[in-house]
Amino acid sequence: MARPSRAHEKRAELIAAARQAVLKRGIADLRLRDVAEQADMSTGSVLYYFPALSDLLREVQREAVERFCVDRERAAQAEPDPRRRLLGMIRTGLPTSTDDELCVLLLELGTHARRDPAYSAQYIRLYERQVALYSSILEAGAATGVFTLTRDATTIARSLVVLEDGLSLHLTMAVPTLDHGQAERLLLAYAADSTGCDLEGFDAST
Repeated sequence: MARPSRAHEKRAELIAAARQAVLKRGIADLRLRDVAEQADMSTGSVLYYFPALSDLLREVQREAVERFCVDRERAAQAEPDPRRRLLGMIRTGLPTSTDDELCVLLLELGTHARRDPAYSAQYIRLYERQVALYSSILEAGAATGVFTLTRDATTIARSLVVLEDGLSLHLTMAVPTLDHGQAERLLLAYAADSTGCDLEGFDAST
C-alpha cells in the first residue's frame, strides 16, 4: 500500500518557516538558505516544493492577505451598530506595535509589489476588500441616519484605507514617528469629519 503524500504538510511547514524568516531578516536580505535553516531542511528540499523563493513568498503573502481580510470581516459582521463597526474597523487596521506579525508581513512583502505584477495583484485585492468593507459600513450608517457622509462612501472608504497604510508604515519603522494611540486618533478624526459622527465620544458614552 502506497504511503500517503506529505507534500501538503511539507508545503505548509515551509510557508510557516518563510513567514518567520521574513519577520526575522526582512524581505530585502532574505535568502533561500534562511528559509531552509528555519525549516531545518536543505535548500534543495525547499526547491522541490517551491521552484523559486519568490513562489514561496507569494504563498506567504497570499495567506497573510487572507488572514488580515477575514479577521476584519468577522469583526465587522459581529457588530450590528454601524458606529461600532466603523470603530472596530479602524482599531483592527493598525499594527499594535513594531512586532505586529501580520501587519509587518504585509508591509515587508509589499515591497515586491513595485516590481512583480503577481504581488501587486494580491495587494490590489487586499485594497479592494478593505474598501468594500468600509463602504458597506458607511452606507449602512448613512441609511440608518447615524452618519451624514461628506463624500460618497467609496471615496471616504478609499481614503481610510490609504490612511491606514501610511500610518501603518510609520508605526512599524525602526524608530516610529508616532505611537498607536496617535495614529488611531488621526483615523478617528478623519472618520468623524467624513461621517459627522464623533466616534470617540460615542465610544466613551456607551
